[in-house]
Amino acid sequence: MGRSETAAMKAAWHALAGVLPESRLLASVAEFTHHRDIDALDHSMVLSLAELVAVNSVTLCKCGEDPSHPVDSIVVCSRKPGPEGGFVVEAVDPDRDGDAIDTIVCALETSEAISDVTEHGVNRLVIPIQREHAAIGALMLEAEEPLDEVRSMVEGFARIYGNYIALLNESERDKLTGLYNRRSFEQRLQRLLKLHRQRSRPAPGRAEQRHAPETQAQLFLAILDIDHFKRINDTYGHVYGDEVILMLAQQMRASFRQGDVLFRFGGEEFVILLAAPDESAARAVLDRFRQLVAEHAFPQVDHVTVSIGYARISENDYPEIVLDRADKALYFAKQNGRNSVHGYEALSARGELAPVALGSIDLF
Repeated sequence: MGRSETAAMKAAWHALAGVLPESRLLASVAEFTHHRDIDALDHSMVLSLAELVAVNSVTLCKCGEDPSHPVDSIVVCSRKPGPEGGFVVEAVDPDRDGDAIDTIVCALETSEAISDVTEHGVNRLVIPIQREHAAIGALMLEAEEPLDEVRSMVEGFARIYGNYIALLNESERDKLTGLYNRRSFEQRLQRLLKLHRQRSRPAPGRAEQRHAPETQAQLFLAILDIDHFKRINDTYGHVYGDEVILMLAQQMRASFRQGDVLFRFGGEEFVILLAAPDESAARAVLDRFRQLVAEHAFPQVDHVTVSIGYARISENDYPEIVLDRADKALYFAKQNGRNSVHGYEALSARGELAPVALGSIDLF
């Protein structure tokens, strides 16, 4: 952790300690920062805040990478009705309507805190979560009583969360390319499937906007491998090999949409999670990228080609099964001339691949 991050953590702690006894704050911060899974961290953090402050609800909202969907995920901890009280924590639809979401989006866009009272007399406090001078999310508290006295504490939680989430995100990234690493694959796939299911369902009261199943985007997993990469390392050295990998990762970022998820699995192998209307559209996107790479002149090495295999992802698929399907399609591309794109479903339909049976592969 850098010096500026340490100073920010100290400032956040002083803000927290000025509101509640240190023992309660230590226990709460220790509780939510022991998590390494981001979803578990989010749930624990809103619950910790709700237990410290007399509130109706605590909402954690996070920004997405897709500009058309500024709110990527929302987790709400709300008080249960009835004399026993208690709290319930749940993820909610990030595309839902309402003045609360409008207030959160306003705080995200301005990176400024908002304190107001709703038309129903509920006190609301929204604190942006910032990283490198940009809002990456927000905390919103709603309560019957004014929240001015706890504002410094909530700001402290927001700072600690922002620093901690940055450390977790860094551990999910490949050091050379900055793409997600293999260790983060399953978690990112499950998160993408969950988000895809949420966006496939209409918001309450908006059933008339439901898309027909055949028009909904499908999810695909593609494995990309640099052709003859060992020859590049042996001929030009590992420095140029690493440069090819780095430049390829840059081309991937520039070519695929922000909503697509890009991984470096190690060596010369990359994985792409992407949404497309159908199989032919997915193939077209991948083939355009293949052509882009083939036409690009890399320093010293000159031209490089890639082979790509892909498979469709269903909501109930195991990550290992989908990986194996795409890997079989990639192997077919490698065995049939390289510098090509092949889909598992199309190859299977033509009888060129045997179907993958559960339990027939080695799990990694």
